[in-house]
Amino acid sequence: MRCPYCQHTDTKVTDSRTTDEGNSIRRRRECISCGRRFTTYEVVEEVPLMVAKKNGRRELFDRGKLLNGLLRSCDKRTVPMSIMEQVVNDVEREIRNEVSQEVTTDRIGELVLQQLKDIDQVAYVRFASVYRKFDNIDSFMEELKSLKKLDNKRKKEKSESKEVKED
Repeated sequence: MRCPYCQHTDTKVTDSRTTDEGNSIRRRRECISCGRRFTTYEVVEEVPLMVAKKNGRRELFDRGKLLNGLLRSCDKRTVPMSIMEQVVNDVEREIRNEVSQEVTTDRIGELVLQQLKDIDQVAYVRFASVYRKFDNIDSFMEELKSLKKLDNKRKKEKSESKEVKED
């Protein structure tokens, strides 16, 4: 790190502390040459994440839009705000960990649906109806049948797991 006073490149760190809820590090440095102290901040540089819309447009990823969609899906349900925020965090982390700096709305929707399936089935169906653009009752019923089949499978596995523990 270059000293802002004498431009010497040899400095030492005298103190480090996390700031901004752990999103950055504040470092106190001392120049080896002139002895003056200064502060630097270290933050992770986030590359802009672009979302490819179904109509071909591109826009920046917006956590707020995703959270708003979840809020509407979970309206009048018992899903805590902290759970919805965790879903947004998990989805954002997942898409930022992928190689591409561009993600489709389909990918985002599928990631949300994977989590909603385990959180609240009504919220899942609400989100799916908007995301998958159900255009008739048949497509809606197919999604419900799929969800019911998964629910029955989980109940059966849970029941079998209890039987094994009792033996």
